[in-house]
Amino acid sequence: MGSPVSGTMAEIFLQHIENTHTKHLLDAKNILYYTRYVDDILIIYNTIHINNNTIQKYINQIHKNLQLNPTYENNSQLNVPDLLIIRNNSKLEIDIYRKPTTTNITINYTSNHPTKQKTAAYSHYITRMHSLPLTTERHKTEWKTIKTIAQSNNFPDKML
Repeated sequence: MGSPVSGTMAEIFLQHIENTHTKHLLDAKNILYYTRYVDDILIIYNTIHINNNTIQKYINQIHKNLQLNPTYENNSQLNVPDLLIIRNNSKLEIDIYRKPTTTNITINYTSNHPTKQKTAAYSHYITRMHSLPLTTERHKTEWKTIKTIAQSNNFPDKML
């Protein structure tokens, strides 16, 4: 931490760990899906072949400075960065997750910032909404949320 190359070094190290310690679990179909964004990892595993305690013990023994701090599914839901994954019988549904502490504050429309900076958050929200496989109802709810955030930050409706 603190060095400009820290992020790059951490990424190289984690990719090495994945290649040497995770790939064989994927190949053996013990882990069905594995993805990582920086240090947030999502693992979907086959409960017939492996369990969460086995995965946690295995990962925690790889390196003394790596510790898996799992968040487990609760009420058929799992929060991962910006997403809520919902398990409904044999299919997964996606929704947008916002932390309970989210303030929904963006650069106010009346501020003296370039328009591109003021609209950047909304471009992100709208792109995310359209890029996820949301149900029609979840899409409508998200659009209402975006409009509410914009209104509370003095954005005219036509800007969206």
